[in-house]
Amino acid sequence: MTKVNREIVVSEALDLLDEVGLDTVSTRRLAKRLGVEQPSLYWYFRTKKDLLAAMAEAAMAPHAAAPLPTPDDDWRDWFLDNMRSFRRTLLMRRDGARLHAGSTPANDLDRIRRKMDFLVTSGVPERDAQMAMLAAGRFTVGSVLEEQADADSGDGSDPPADMPVIDHESAFEAGLTLILDGLVHRAAIRAASLSANEGFSTGLR
Repeated sequence: MTKVNREIVVSEALDLLDEVGLDTVSTRRLAKRLGVEQPSLYWYFRTKKDLLAAMAEAAMAPHAAAPLPTPDDDWRDWFLDNMRSFRRTLLMRRDGARLHAGSTPANDLDRIRRKMDFLVTSGVPERDAQMAMLAAGRFTVGSVLEEQADADSGDGSDPPADMPVIDHESAFEAGLTLILDGLVHRAAIRAASLSANEGFSTGLR
């Protein structure tokens, strides 16, 4: 019998996820995998929802361990790299996007604040930075959700001749660039406004 603790339960649950998919993950299957009685899992997680939340947090570990931005970083390059890291992490697990969707990153709030502070310090309006991070995050989850759904539904047959073949990575990069372009435009407007106000104030002296 496997020696069980909270970390082992989560690790085995993620491996089970990779094998059978999110819809088939159950505490019964997990208990059998661990060689324990199903009720014993409630010692670590009171509900399946609690287990899924812990799985989502653990699955995000690679992205959570990514370096935070530094003052020397170009915020535009960082914005792209941050979302690419997020996408790669979601793709590491079967149904990773579905597992993550709706989860609350309670242990990641400090990192989120530091990322936001970096954008604002770099000249991005705070409200625009918040909305861009939210939009890009949801876009990334949605993109991976579609990509993983396509992978799961593939039966090996060729798509209809009139249906375009989607390159998921290229589509993700194109959409992410559009979000960034909008944010760059908003930041430029703010910089121009601040410059104009500063010039006006100087002229009054």
